[in-house]
Amino acid sequence: MNSHLVKATDNIFRKCILIREAIASSYQRSSLFHFKERVRTSNNDHNERGDVPGWVLVVLMTTGLVTAIWTIAAPRLSTILKNSLDAMNGIR
Repeated sequence: MNSHLVKATDNIFRKCILIREAIASSYQRSSLFHFKERVRTSNNDHNERGDVPGWVLVVLMTTGLVTAIWTIAAPRLSTILKNSLDAMNGIR
């Protein structure tokens, strides 16, 4: 694998983790977090509130992976598509 690509992917993962930590810390400082915690502790039936920062991290990391893979695969996919279309034109 290209070392430049590995470094770029590593940087994307590090930035995603930093973004997730920033979102988590700002969410915990917000009044909405404290309100939900009071509601959650007072009502045990609805104690699953989800992991919003976790989902944000999943979305950002997935976006980073798709971008990295697409950067590598786009030229090859274009070549395959062009070759197959040229081959189809030769059939007529």
